[in-house]
Amino acid sequence: MKNAEIKELSTAELIERRDAEAASYKMLVLNHAISPIANPSDIKKQRRTIARMNTEIRKRELNK
Repeated sequence: MKNAEIKELSTAELIERRDAEAASYKMLVLNHAISPIANPSDIKKQRRTIARMNTEIRKRELNK
């Protein structure tokens, strides 16, 4: 997910999306530990997406 897409979401949608991405990330890491996934760079991409979402949420909190 790109920064522009993240900025378009409302705060509630962003928090909901982040929680879903975090749960998906945990499952991806667990599945990779059990048996290697085809593209391990997906783990890195998903972690960075979650970080982008956290950054935008924090930025919105500070601007209130």
